[in-house]
Amino acid sequence: MIVSPGVSIHDSSILEAQKIGIPILGDIELFAHYAKAPIIAITGSNGKSTVTLLVDAMVRNANKQVLTGGNLGVPALTLLEGSTPDFYVLELSSFQLETTHTLKPESSCILNISPDHMDRYSNIESYIEAKLRIYQNAKTIVVNKDDPYLSSFSYSHSHCIQFTLNHPRFSEYGIQEQNNQIWFAKGNKLILPVEQLSIKGRHNWANALAALALGESVGLPQSAMITALQEFQGLSHRCQKVACINRVDWFNDSKGTNVGATLAALEGLPCHGKIILIAGGIGKGADFRPLYKPLAARAKALILMGRDAYQLATDLTDSTPIYQVSNMTEAVNTAYDLASSEDCVLLSPACASFDMFSGFEARGEAFIQAIQAIQP
Repeated sequence: MIVSPGVSIHDSSILEAQKIGIPILGDIELFAHYAKAPIIAITGSNGKSTVTLLVDAMVRNANKQVLTGGNLGVPALTLLEGSTPDFYVLELSSFQLETTHTLKPESSCILNISPDHMDRYSNIESYIEAKLRIYQNAKTIVVNKDDPYLSSFSYSHSHCIQFTLNHPRFSEYGIQEQNNQIWFAKGNKLILPVEQLSIKGRHNWANALAALALGESVGLPQSAMITALQEFQGLSHRCQKVACINRVDWFNDSKGTNVGATLAALEGLPCHGKIILIAGGIGKGADFRPLYKPLAARAKALILMGRDAYQLATDLTDSTPIYQVSNMTEAVNTAYDLASSEDCVLLSPACASFDMFSGFEARGEAFIQAIQAIQP
């Protein structure tokens, strides 16, 4: 039985099939049976698309052939239709990993863990268990030393590279400060000033470090990786600056579909004034309370729309003034009225989009169109 990632393996019909010995597979398991090139596998609650495309750029800069897909862009099985590359780079979701058993990545990484899809998983432990499958059979694993969920695990893997946003130990990737300048570093070896990274925010520093570790693990030259970091412009709908009106910056982070993503955007957004956050949609059973402190510290207002706006308002009462609206145009107009010079308006919904839009892309485009309608 080949199960779509969108179908829970705890569905009664699938459980019945398992009881009578029918194998349960997914697309990534089938891919693993036929792939003939080394695989770089990436998962995480947030940042996995950014890191996947960063690693893709690093491989290309090293003059290697690469095919990239999975949970991002081209489906993994479609990648097999082309000629065999030097590397496959796969973004993998927890849903895909649930039905993956024999994948043997050359290198794999869990970028971070934050509660997500709690409407599908009974608890955070089962969600983490699904993510950890990416480390099974991997030749090298890349581990986020700062993540509270991942750092609690003891990795006995013989080839493990860690990264941290703190000062790194000898074999780790991390951050160093020298002569009033912040650098990406491996141990005491400086690699690149962080100001030369095209994508901004501390969360993207972590993404860059993960990509460097993955690239090293498959033998990419550092010069090719540095060029990729300097040139990579980021993803559409991921903390993408889309306008500046009356010295107010507008950021589209429609791809922020869970609390962890919005938390990273709130904490990492370069903003000299206050943030006006537009959020809401389908909450997937999330607890929104982790957003309370950064909203209280950095936000001027929270504008809510969508199916679970009431839950967001309940969880975040008193964190900042809250406004409830019925559509994106009203959200943008409200933000425009509230914003002052040097403030930032951030669309980072912390929710899925399917209550109002066909996907996060359509939601982001609606945001951009509403901004264009108000530009003087």
